[in-house]
Amino acid sequence: MLGSTVTAGDEMKTRYPNLTALICALLLAAPPGPLHAENRGNTRDDAPGIDKQRAVEIADRVYSGRTLAVKRKGKVYRVKKLNEHGEVRTIVIDANDGEVLGR
Repeated sequence: MLGSTVTAGDEMKTRYPNLTALICALLLAAPPGPLHAENRGNTRDDAPGIDKQRAVEIADRVYSGRTLAVKRKGKVYRVKKLNEHGEVRTIVIDANDGEVLGR
């Protein structure tokens, strides 16, 4: 073996010949999409019920002003609105049926 060089890649190929196949299989078996903490519960946009835009539309009918924030927490949306007098109100909306639960 005089004059031949063995690289780390060559050693990996001889030691773990099926490593590439194993990595590919693991990647294909992984669930699609991101695995963020915010995706626990019904916080995704594809969850049943109304979406964020619909929650804002409902809040606009109840309380005029600029929308500051929209957050879904569990089974409700919380829509923060700022009126022309500088008052901030939070409208609580049921995420399943769009019913206003609180102002």
